[in-house]
Amino acid sequence: MPQDNPIQKACAPLQEMLASNPDARLNTSQATAEIKSGLKTYFTQNDRTIIMDMPESVGGDNTGPTPGYHARAAVAGCVAIGVKMTAANAGVVFDHVRVDLEMDFDDGAAFGIGTNTAAPMETRLNIVVTTDQPREIVDGLIARALEADTFYLALRDAQVVKTTVSIAT
Repeated sequence: MPQDNPIQKACAPLQEMLASNPDARLNTSQATAEIKSGLKTYFTQNDRTIIMDMPESVGGDNTGPTPGYHARAAVAGCVAIGVKMTAANAGVVFDHVRVDLEMDFDDGAAFGIGTNTAAPMETRLNIVVTTDQPREIVDGLIARALEADTFYLALRDAQVVKTTVSIAT
């Protein structure tokens, strides 16, 4: 195990607190997406805001990445971070982690054209790690990371999604 493992050191107090306090494990994130004109969208959570937009070909102004860009970034980034954290918390060094992501879509489905859903038809992740660890250690850590990865699981597993609609005047 490395002598100085800042990831493991940072995670240890939180893991201990969550292990001893089951009520603290449950969390609700709240965020807001707002469009004032066009398709330029401001997404705010806590004190951070990002801008999303669509390309001009679908009526946007192309002032920011699309929502799909951020969704793919969330999945690939979450997997990369989860793999690195899982290894570090196990005392294993992964010098470099890269996650390549590919998603297949039927673009017509977003416009109600055809019979496919607008959801991704298939998602492929290629996880590349640089390490001197044997394959079985790497595979086990990656499997453990994926089973605890919020956005990987959100994409992979069905979940309850509730929607309410309000009309403001």
